[in-house]
Amino acid sequence: MSRVTRRQFVKGSIAAMATITVAGTKSSGQVRGANEMIRVAVAGLNGRGSAHTGAYNGMTGVQIAYLVDPDTRTYARRLTGLRAPAPRTVADIRRALEDRNVDAVSIATPNHWHALMTIWAAQAGKHVYVEKPSSHNIREGRITVEMARRHNVIVQHGTQSRTEGGWANTIAAIQSGRYGRLLVSRALCYKLRNSIGTRPNTPSPTEVDFDLWLGPAQRTAHHANLVHYNWHWFWAFGNGDIGNQGVHQMDIARWAIQGATLPRSVISVGGRFGYTDQGETPNTQVTLMDFGQTKLIFEVRGLRSDGFRGQGVGNVFHLEQGVIAGNRFFARGEGAGEAIPNMNVQRGPGGSHFANFIAAVRSRRVQDLNADILDGHYSSALCHLANISYQLGTPAAFNPRTRAFGDNADANEAVARMEAHLTGHNLTLADQRLHVGRRLEIEAGSENFNGNAEANRLLTRQYREGFAVPERVG
Repeated sequence: MSRVTRRQFVKGSIAAMATITVAGTKSSGQVRGANEMIRVAVAGLNGRGSAHTGAYNGMTGVQIAYLVDPDTRTYARRLTGLRAPAPRTVADIRRALEDRNVDAVSIATPNHWHALMTIWAAQAGKHVYVEKPSSHNIREGRITVEMARRHNVIVQHGTQSRTEGGWANTIAAIQSGRYGRLLVSRALCYKLRNSIGTRPNTPSPTEVDFDLWLGPAQRTAHHANLVHYNWHWFWAFGNGDIGNQGVHQMDIARWAIQGATLPRSVISVGGRFGYTDQGETPNTQVTLMDFGQTKLIFEVRGLRSDGFRGQGVGNVFHLEQGVIAGNRFFARGEGAGEAIPNMNVQRGPGGSHFANFIAAVRSRRVQDLNADILDGHYSSALCHLANISYQLGTPAAFNPRTRAFGDNADANEAVARMEAHLTGHNLTLADQRLHVGRRLEIEAGSENFNGNAEANRLLTRQYREGFAVPERVG
């Protein structure tokens, strides 16, 4: 990786274009008045991109100035219904970053672009809303945080639960100690993911600049499982469902552990079960993280599944006095449960998550954000840690049952339920192989694996020339 300064960003990253000057925004460094227009470039127009354009289009004092996507087929449907003046449509985010009148970039691209686009925007003096996860790997996630601080820009992470009063109230109740110590913070991503099949390599559609779509990733052949959604299940572009839907539940699970950043250790087991297809990431996964007195357990199921304590995509908290599930407390884990009392928690200004971002852009106060990039980095990093353990693992038989989790009863119970879940899909476990990840010790302060060179190599990636994330902030 290279060390990129602001000057190099102008001279190198945009070398294919005419020479420009990165001059920040028209209000760089200033508090914005309530009636002053904020101009936003929305990057990534499929999937979550529609939520971005819809949110900003409905806000007073906000104008969508650019629609950015390397697939020109996306422009027409996103332009429909937008207020005048119509935004410009461009394939390359760097075109929008040239414009000193652009105040913010809202990123809904594939994961492998999140960090680099955030970094480029920060270097150009633009504020950023970036979808989850904030990064494709841990090292680039840390650089996004440092770039945001260095260039004094507001960066909101797309973990919307941070804005929802219900979750904030539950977290406050847990941290108040009224239910005793938090023993296990459990996150669940039981979300049906069918087979994606196998698609042959083909030329990319003429409307898609596939080289630009690849961006920081190494050059690879185009196939229809990449553009536009199933890239989630390939390591070069996505992070599996733990790093897709699961980031939301991971964030809530970490939020409940007071002061939690990175764990002392991680281990993850699982596999891709129930079908054979082109996907690489696990559709079934159990992860254990050690935060001292609290353990964090994450469960992924991509085959159809019943919930756990009534939760499918959600969180369950095991405390000394009982269990919290569905934002209700069950004493000793039994009965009909009771509502969590009102803890009088205040969230940041704005109401919705996007509006909270715009309010913080106006005030230029990081503390107004409900999901600052630092929280986004830590929660995304937990997903990456689980996947690194998994990727360094080895196949093993289901019988005898793995002892990867040692004597941790809660994690072993999750593995037993995972086995019953797979058997319920008519899978004979004797015919399957479980991928047993490596137990990794973590140094939270330096965000590495205590000298484990093989694991430390997976903290980052090899970037393509012209799309390199800087090794450090210049």
